Amino acid sequence: MQLAAFTHGFVLALGLIVALGPQNVFIFQQGVAQPRLIRALPTVLTASVADTFLVLAAVLGVSVVVLRVPWLQTVLFGAGFLFLLYVGWALYSAPALDADPEVAEFLGAREQIGFTASVSVLNPHAILDTIGVIGTNALAYNGPSRWVFTAGCLLVSWGWFGGLAAAGWALAESANADRWLRYLNPVSAVVVWAVACYMGWRLLRTVAIV
Repeated sequence: MQLAAFTHGFVLALGLIVALGPQNVFIFQQGVAQPRLIRALPTVLTASVADTFLVLAAVLGVSVVVLRVPWLQTVLFGAGFLFLLYVGWALYSAPALDADPEVAEFLGAREQIGFTASVSVLNPHAILDTIGVIGTNALAYNGPSRWVFTAGCLLVSWGWFGGLAAAGWALAESANADRWLRYLNPVSAVVVWAVACYMGWRLLRTVAIV
């Protein structure tokens, strides 16, 4: 039973976390932009802690309350739509990343923590989809099994974000880094805008326009 609960949590969280979104995009970018991989640690830790908070909220039943309040969902989708439009524009208008650490500009720890927290905790997709799905599945377990399920979810979060930053750093260190980094910001902006469009569609559905 315990192994089944852990596997359930692990596979479920993996399926949810791999979806491209502003959080994953920013973590990958910090892996690329920082001169050393350890300099991206504030981003990785902030994202992991934020995800831990959301998962625990789901398991403890907070998500059920959120999902049962229609007007709160409308507010979250509306705010998320506008926020992601802004994030996409910020990425699109930002200077291209440079593989040369001598000339590249990179965020400090405080800036990393602030932006990572915003795209993690204020992301309606995470609140209404990730938390809702995990919270609903957690109801299948009681006592220790529920916490084993939770541990499987959290292991994915902490491992995924570290691996994502490492993948960005590996790209920056590759032989063709300059060519790839030229397109990273525009592609990242398109990804974020696509999520914003999804948020807008969900918003229209909540107000029964579509």
